[in-house]
Amino acid sequence: MLWLKALHLMFMVAWFAGLFYLPRLFVNHAMTDNQETREHFKLMERKLYRFTTPWMILTLVFGTWMLVDYAWAAYGSMLWLHIKLLLIGILVIFHFYCGKLVKDFANDSNTRSHVWYRYFNEIPAVIMFVIIPLAVLKSF
Repeated sequence: MLWLKALHLMFMVAWFAGLFYLPRLFVNHAMTDNQETREHFKLMERKLYRFTTPWMILTLVFGTWMLVDYAWAAYGSMLWLHIKLLLIGILVIFHFYCGKLVKDFANDSNTRSHVWYRYFNEIPAVIMFVIIPLAVLKSF
C-alpha cells in the first residue's frame, strides 16, 4: 500500500509540474510577435504536453488502484473523497484542454490574450490547494 501511495505521489508531482508550466508557456507565447520565438514556444509546448501526459495516466492508474484496493471501502461514504474525485476529473479536463490549446497555438489560431492565460494558469494551483488538505486531513 505504501508503495502505491509513493508512486501515486511521484507521478502526481510530475504531472503537476507540467500543469503549472504549460499554461505559463501559453502566457509567454501569447505575448510574443516574433515568429522565430513563436516556433520555439510551439516546440516547447508540444514536447511538454507529450512529456506530461504519461504522468497524468500513471497518476490516475495508481490512484485508481488505491481506490479499488482500499480507499473506497475505507472512505467511500465520506464527502472529502467525492470532492477530491470531482476535482481530479476537472484536472483531467484541464489537461486535455491544454492539449487543445497546444494545437491552437501550433496552428496559429490562438484567440486568447496573455491576460486570459495568466488567470487560466492559476487553475491547477487552486485545485491543488484544495485536494491536498482533503486527502491529508480526511476531515468530512
